Amino acid sequence: MENTKAAFKRWKILGDNINAMSTVNTSEDTAEKLARIRKAKSDFAFFVSYYFPHYCTDNASGKTIPPAKFHIQAAHKVLAHADFRAVFQWPRGHAKSTYMDIIIPMWLMIQDRRQLNVMVLVGKSEDNACTLLGDLQAELQFNNRYIYDFGSKYNAGDWQDGQFVTSDGIAFFALGRGQSPRGLRYRSNRPDYIVIDDLDDDELCRNEKRVSDLTNWVKEALFGCFGANGGRFIMVGNLIAKNSVLKNMMDTESVTVSKVNITDSKGRPSWPELWTPEKIKERQQFMGFRSYQKEYMNNPIIEGSVFRKSDIIFGPTLRLSQYKAIVCYTDPSFKSSATADYKATALVGITEDGFYHILKVFAAQTSVSEMVKWHYIIHKMTRGVNVRFMMEANFMQDLLLDEFKKEGAAVGFQIPIIGDKRQKGDKFARIEAMQPLWERGLVIISDKIQDEPGTIVLIDQMLSFQKGSRAHDDAPDAVESAIWQLNRMYKINSFPVVMHSRKEQRKHWY
Repeated sequence: MENTKAAFKRWKILGDNINAMSTVNTSEDTAEKLARIRKAKSDFAFFVSYYFPHYCTDNASGKTIPPAKFHIQAAHKVLAHADFRAVFQWPRGHAKSTYMDIIIPMWLMIQDRRQLNVMVLVGKSEDNACTLLGDLQAELQFNNRYIYDFGSKYNAGDWQDGQFVTSDGIAFFALGRGQSPRGLRYRSNRPDYIVIDDLDDDELCRNEKRVSDLTNWVKEALFGCFGANGGRFIMVGNLIAKNSVLKNMMDTESVTVSKVNITDSKGRPSWPELWTPEKIKERQQFMGFRSYQKEYMNNPIIEGSVFRKSDIIFGPTLRLSQYKAIVCYTDPSFKSSATADYKATALVGITEDGFYHILKVFAAQTSVSEMVKWHYIIHKMTRGVNVRFMMEANFMQDLLLDEFKKEGAAVGFQIPIIGDKRQKGDKFARIEAMQPLWERGLVIISDKIQDEPGTIVLIDQMLSFQKGSRAHDDAPDAVESAIWQLNRMYKINSFPVVMHSRKEQRKHWY
């Protein structure tokens, strides 16, 4: 164990804290106790708040922090399926380990028909796994409320040795990634609950072969620990890279995926009792866009060879009437499968002094009818202003026009969309050619749309853009086309020179 003395000291402090905060009322009558036990078995939120007050209290404010809706939903899903494969893709600071490694296993243990016999906890290393296992053993050894209602559980073994057994014969094992789990069992019982906790790290994810080898280990040696009846096979983590074991498991057939970001699609905190909008905003401003997306939005953005992170600038924009012109350009596709191109619509305005402001972006692998609705949303937000709606002429086919007519009939007017007939040429060359505009700070993304899904897709596709890459590039293509049209309309051949440095510019726009 790493620094055994320090690890044990930390564990002892944890045990003392659990002991102090889990006081019991020994004078209550038997009926009250039995009623509480019955409720605890079925009401997960109650189970958490009563038996784990030390996890439900904000140390800074003393405020009670109940489990989030997604915690409760996850617990009931795990309980309902004895043979279950799932990835819980939750962000930093959202109690992944607390719930999946400790609270949910302890809830499974108290059911009328016990749901856990052998648990295996897998971490980045054996030391890491043992430390996680120690937190669980501390609950079984020092949680007075749990012991009072369900009996003393601790029996033999030690988390520091990577295994222990309860008084009623439930065994717990810790494993580091890649360690051999073959033959793992307790008496006649094979594992029936395997949880893999934050297996990926930045160093691992930079090596495609290591990720592939570890994915195979998870699917073969580790998953093979189950007997014929299967078991609960759970992986938790946040998506820190697209080349990762977590991503490979998410893409595996028959695996259920629970994805939670720190905020939902409307910018509301997913766990509002703990994360306030102010706290989230402060975290985002300190970390910067890319790091925040990786750690809290399950959106790892890879910096490509053409566009850099420093090219992306968010800032204030003008009133719509102050732009010289505004173009809404759409790059559509007619497939909506997971491997299809993205449909993308970009609303871009040009200022008097030649800056380009991206005012709205929609980008998704979605249906034609959904894409058509984007135009009506943009029409509504730009009401009273001249906007040129455009689309590549090759796509102005009957099917697409029918969708526009159908939506127009439903809302009472038609979008005046026209075809772009230019011969576009090589897509890579066109998109690459606009990089200097971004590098010189001439393209600004409205800070009002910074966290919107379409904006995130645009930035992701820009930073992933490089020659020979199979990454999607439809959102950058829509932006390039909008800028080209604005240039053509005003015959722009030169651009203002930005004299201040990138650092000064960033300070200005943020």
